[in-house]
Formats: sequence, structure tokens, C-alpha cells
Amino acid sequence: MRRAILAVTIGGVLLTGTACDSDAETTAAAASSPAITPSAEPTSPPPDYTANTKLVCGKVEKILNEDLKGFATAIGKMIAYKEAKQTTEADAAQKSASKELKDVGAQVKKETSAAEDPALKTAGATSAAKFAKTAGDDKFFDKIKTTKDLDAIIEGQLKEWFTPVAGYCAS
Repeated sequence: MRRAILAVTIGGVLLTGTACDSDAETTAAAASSPAITPSAEPTSPPPDYTANTKLVCGKVEKILNEDLKGFATAIGKMIAYKEAKQTTEADAAQKSASKELKDVGAQVKKETSAAEDPALKTAGATSAAKFAKTAGDDKFFDKIKTTKDLDAIIEGQLKEWFTPVAGYCAS
């Protein structure tokens, strides 16, 4: 597109320069010659990442369905200990949940780093960073004292974690 605009601009300058020439015959010839249209350069189609993206997204879906179970178990224990006012055990369960969450983020990053689509790789790294940030956020865990709290928080948090890759892995 830039070349077409450039060609039209240069053509306009040449015609203007020709019109100012004192040779009327040259001016008439230039004005009567048909405009030369620049040929469009053939462009190659963008790479097709569909098959690889489907493979990578299948692995990400597996992480969501299976690898988050360790986090769910640890967070469930944390809630049970908090409700029983067993602070030491609740803290240990929170550390375990945090580790599970970091591991899930690392798994997402690993699987998406194999993507051929550079944008999916970037999205995976962003999701992984969100997991890591939450894993280290004591305020996130402090808000979860009951299963009701977990239900209210986790759905939005799952969206937050997976939104970057969801645009590529939407079924």
C-alpha cells in the first residue's frame, strides 16, 4: 500500500514538473500517456499455525482439567484448617497451594513455549506470570476462609489466569 501511495505521489510530482516545462510537445505527450499503475507485489499468506495451536491448546486444556487438581486439594485443606482454627496447618496448606499454582503456571509456560504462533507463546508467558503473581499473593489466600469464599473468588481468578491464552484456545 505504501508503494502505491509513493508511486501516485511521485507520478503527481513528475506530471507537475512536466507541466512547468517550456516544451509544449513534451507536456502534451506526458498528459496524453496513460497512467502507469504500479503492479501489486505478490504477498505470501501468513503462516498457518492452526494444527500446532490445536495441539498446544489441548495441552493447556489438560492443565486446566488435571493439573489444577493439586491446587484445588491444597486450597481445600487450607480452608478446612482455617475453619478449624489450626493456623500452622493452614499456613502449610497455603504454601502447598502456592507451590501448586506456581507449578501450573510453569506448566502453562512450558506448553505454550512450544507454540509456533509467537502471539500464543507471549500469551502463555503472560498467563504463567499471572499464576506466579497470584501464587505469591498472601492477600489472595487471606480472602479465602470458607468454600463459599473460594467459590466467589475462583471463577473470576480462573478467567484472569487463562484469559491471555483463551483467545487462542477457545473451542
